[in-house]
Order: sequence, then structure tokens, then C-alpha cells
Amino acid sequence: MEKKEQLYEGKAKKVFLTDDPELLIVDYKDDATAFNGLKKGTIVGKGVINNKMSNLLMQRLEKAGIPTHFVRELSDRETLVKKVSIVPLEVIIRNIAAGSFSKRYGVEEGKVFACPTIEFSYKNDDLGDPLINSYHAAALELATEEEIETIKKYAFGINEQLKAFWSECGVTLVDFKVEFGRLSDGTIVLADEISPDTCRLWDSETGMKLDKDRFRRDLGNVEDAYTEVMNRLMQHI
Repeated sequence: MEKKEQLYEGKAKKVFLTDDPELLIVDYKDDATAFNGLKKGTIVGKGVINNKMSNLLMQRLEKAGIPTHFVRELSDRETLVKKVSIVPLEVIIRNIAAGSFSKRYGVEEGKVFACPTIEFSYKNDDLGDPLINSYHAAALELATEEEIETIKKYAFGINEQLKAFWSECGVTLVDFKVEFGRLSDGTIVLADEISPDTCRLWDSETGMKLDKDRFRRDLGNVEDAYTEVMNRLMQHI
């Protein structure tokens, strides 16, 4: 598969065209950002870990009946994916109170919810990715009501699959953010990535944070945490 000109560069990835108009190459970077890009840094080796982890988890989700954009891994940092039109919604599933949820609602971090919650953010850097509900999303024509229902169904399904898998690894899935896209025929599929950048992962016994919060909160040992969670995944995949 020939890698052609760069189509896009985001905070964590570069995307390239290929000789097939329906396929793209994603190249994962070590760059790290937080707080809508206000904090910037580098997590050495993050791109390799996020690429491999995302690919392994997406293949697992495919087997569970959740369609994804994954095609095949090309190298440590590069993956071939189906070209999608991203639905401009960040979909956040929360099992335990943490981060912005705790701040927003005055809930102590670590409170376990009786059932998972879902929230949507309008994917718009200029507006600061504001929280919106499904009615806003439909009114803004970000997605149809049918697409939103499909996205909700897939998001909760992803949660059940990932929660069970990470539990096997001795890791608690606190929350995660996913994005979805439309294929050329309109089919909704899971896109973007699943990694310590997009998930809160705590050691099930100690509560130690094994994710990007170590970077956000200056907790140190960021690379070690990413490596640890990758090692646990590789032992159980």
C-alpha cells in the first residue's frame, strides 16, 4: 500500500492518503497534549503503544460484532484504516467518577456508578468541545437520530467488552472517549483510537493511574505507566 501526501495532522496522529481512495494510513506520534492543547509535551514511545493497543482492542471488538475502521497494522506506528467521515461527537462512557465529571458535579473521584453514564461533546476546538445532548446533536445536524442510537448502542457495547477485558488484566476501566465515523455508504463504525490517551485505566488493587492523567496532573512515570498497561494487555490478549 503506497503512502501518499499527508491529509491531516492532529494532536496525536498524522493521516495520509493512499493509492486506494477508500483507505488511509494513520501514523501515531509521541506528542502529548491536555486541556484542549494548552499543555503540550512528549511521551516517549507513546505512538508505538497507542498504535498497537488500539489495533489489538479494535480486532477484539470486531469479533464481538462492533464494526471498526481497522484494516491492518503496517508498522510499529502506522496502521491502514478505512476512510471515514468523522461524526463530530466525542462519546464518553463513564463507569466511575473522575476528571471533569467530578469537577463539574462536585462528585468525589472514585465513586462507582450504579450503571454506566454516557455524554456527548461537540467536537469543535474553537468552541472548546462543549457538552451537548442528543437533541442538540440532531438539531445541529451532526448526526441523525438513528445514527445517535447506533452510536449509543455501540458505545455501551464497547464498554462491556473493554471492562471485562481490562478486569482480566487487573485494570479498572474508569471511563473512555471514542469517536465514530461514516463509511462511504453511510455505515457507522468505530474510528480514532483506544489507548491510555483516551481511557482512564487504574490498577485494580492499588488504584494507581496507568493513563494520560499522569501527564495531565504531573504525576511522573508517564512512560512507565503506558508500558505497564501495554505489557498487561499483551499477556491477556
